[in-house]
Amino acid sequence: MRRAMYAACAAYAARVARVANAAEQRALSERDPDAELVAGVGRQEPAAVRTLVARKLPRLLALATRMLGDRMEAEDVAQEAFMRIWKQAPRWREGEARFDTWLHRVALNLCYDRLRGHREEPADELPDVLPDDADPAATPDAQLEAQSRDARVRAALAALPARQREALVLNYYQELSNIEAAALMGITVDALESLLARARRNLRAQLAGDDLAGTRTRR
Repeated sequence: MRRAMYAACAAYAARVARVANAAEQRALSERDPDAELVAGVGRQEPAAVRTLVARKLPRLLALATRMLGDRMEAEDVAQEAFMRIWKQAPRWREGEARFDTWLHRVALNLCYDRLRGHREEPADELPDVLPDDADPAATPDAQLEAQSRDARVRAALAALPARQREALVLNYYQELSNIEAAALMGITVDALESLLARARRNLRAQLAGDDLAGTRTRR
């Protein structure tokens, strides 16, 4: 009975792997949506440059801010990433990798360079900014509450181990699929899902601890 169960589990895992591999191959075979735009940037077309910046800058800033916990450092990372785009665009060849995947990898590597410089210690102070989705029509009290909540989330995110943070940022904030995020991180989908599970568990635990501490303080 046990052997039959193991065999069934192995067969199921193999089917899942085949499905994931097929999905990844389909994704790679589709036309890169940024290919023509990058070609235009390579030809130094002003309209292509403006469009690329408008399309990619917000996502790069969001990625770097959540990885580093510092808006100014995130802006530096985005600037460095775009400098690499300008150098790479004339030599870019469609089909080797999706441009967006390459750009995410560049940004993540730049973030890790900075995290290593900080010895991967979270910043003691977090930038005093409203969350990205703050409602400008909200009352001052609601804005303060949203700002406080966002700061706690960012602090908890910054305290995660770097790989857990990367998995969560790519999957949740950057809205990459499990296959895309796993490929960026150079791991299997199963390994990514394990990282995500641990990241969510650690994030919930830290936020719950903050809520409990806040309740005690108010008492």
